[in-house]
Amino acid sequence: MDLFITPFSSNSFMLQALVAGALVSVSCAVAGTFIVLRGLAFIGDALAHGVLPGIAVAILVGFPGMIGAAIGAVFMIGGITLITQRSRLSSDTAIGLLFIGMLSLGVAIVSRSSSFSGDLTRILFGEILGISMTAILIQLVATVVIAATATVCSRPFMLLSFDPEQAQVAGFSVRLYHNIMLLMIAATVVVSFQTVGTLLVFGMLIAPAGAGALLARRIQIMMAWAILFGVLSTYIGLLISYHFDLAAGAAITLVTVVIFFVVFIIKNLRTGHAGQLEGVAHG
Repeated sequence: MDLFITPFSSNSFMLQALVAGALVSVSCAVAGTFIVLRGLAFIGDALAHGVLPGIAVAILVGFPGMIGAAIGAVFMIGGITLITQRSRLSSDTAIGLLFIGMLSLGVAIVSRSSSFSGDLTRILFGEILGISMTAILIQLVATVVIAATATVCSRPFMLLSFDPEQAQVAGFSVRLYHNIMLLMIAATVVVSFQTVGTLLVFGMLIAPAGAGALLARRIQIMMAWAILFGVLSTYIGLLISYHFDLAAGAAITLVTVVIFFVVFIIKNLRTGHAGQLEGVAHG
């Protein structure tokens, strides 16, 4: 049991990393559920990478990276909305244009500065093992706000996920609640990047929610599975990182993907076995 408990009981930085990772898991599970249900993985990926120039500029001028990430996310969402509304281009095209544009701009800014080596690693892969109590408190507040938003908007979000036309008939503004959902996803990315990094937050958004979608038919149950898988991935990933001296953020995200494929394989094996039994019964 020492292998599973001692790393957290004997090291305060490991315990703080576990708490921070669990909070990230909850916020990413809430936002990720709607990303998966609505097929918004592309915009989730774009937001996770598109905030890079904002973070880079904020660090260069001495501001917190989270402020830059927030500005970058708002610029992304505003740009996507503007292009979609003022042209005949699809939202995917608008997302793709801003995604590659913002990412290229971020890389260009970083390449011009020689002081970014350590900062770039922290931006891309997070610093979960060096997370501060202040950052944990910010993550806690953000998680509560994200969960509250999903709760208050649960009905329109659910209708948007399955039948946008029905949402309109029910009296909900599709555009308004779509934008609220995008802002919720953006807030999740902005707050979570300091823990698991911009490259890895996308995995936390998609993999646990994807695994939950394989097991549940109701949104609440899917979200509960996603939270469980996210927290479990954080715990296992931190243990692997501690015992094998691996990057913690990458280990956590890799575990989320492994869990998804384990669930996927088991689900398909059970479905195939049930189909065989049904065939034998009918035969």
